[in-house]
Amino acid sequence: MMTSESFEQALNETADRITVALDALLPRAEGPEARLNSAMRYAALGPGKRLRPFLVMECGNLVGADERGLLRVGCALECIHAYSLIHDDLPCMDDDDLRRGRPTVHKAYDEATAVLAGDALQSSAYEILAHPDTHQRGSVRARLVEKLARASGAGGMVGGQMIDIIGESETLDISVVTRMHRMKTGALINFAAEAVAALKDIDDHIRRSLEGFAHDLGLAYQITDDLLDATGNADEAGKAVGKDAGQGKATFVTTLGIEGAKDRSRHLAAQAKEHLDPFGERANLLKKAVDFILTRQA
Repeated sequence: MMTSESFEQALNETADRITVALDALLPRAEGPEARLNSAMRYAALGPGKRLRPFLVMECGNLVGADERGLLRVGCALECIHAYSLIHDDLPCMDDDDLRRGRPTVHKAYDEATAVLAGDALQSSAYEILAHPDTHQRGSVRARLVEKLARASGAGGMVGGQMIDIIGESETLDISVVTRMHRMKTGALINFAAEAVAALKDIDDHIRRSLEGFAHDLGLAYQITDDLLDATGNADEAGKAVGKDAGQGKATFVTTLGIEGAKDRSRHLAAQAKEHLDPFGERANLLKKAVDFILTRQA
């Protein structure tokens, strides 16, 4: 039987593997540009759950995808995530001083270095995917680059961030809030399943199951994030809380209320698990990941 302890162990083991791999892939803090490289490593190698790479690895394990390719895709995804957090924390965006209990990159270094570190981490993600070590076929590597670009760009994460900014000055209805979060958070989580389908030839119904799982999980993740900002503890979260309401942001909590947001999150979590039914007990780790996201405090 899968316990919360064994899930946490699996999550930590994957996080350690991703950290070791990223340490080898990212440039060392050497030469005249050492400050930039140091800031990149500070952001990408610092504390973190590495949940997105974990989803890549576990979805890939379900279908027997090549582990080296999965690990590299996980590293690329973590680079994009790290870059997005650097830019989110900047004074022109969310203006946060803390991230994961440490000074944000623009506080630990400076704003210009933070912008450049985010830019360079984004470039590193595509460099990792485009390398032959990710997959022997160039067409597969190109597909991975295309899918990550789409998930992280104007039609995905960055576009969702733009809607988030607009929501500070305009009233957004629930359909627009849902679209915002599917783009801002859900697109990168959905990439975890899309990447597996690119790395490994799988039946359409298996692909749809993985993508349906990631689709619902991504939105549940963001709703939980909204709830943490509204009701969480800054010490446990490792960052400031209560900022969404203070900035007048449109979220599931401000739109549906706390109980309504909780109900929506639970519903999505149940759907995410149902998508994994074709895999039987082999999907237990991913089902535990759903529970983890639903109850996380940071």
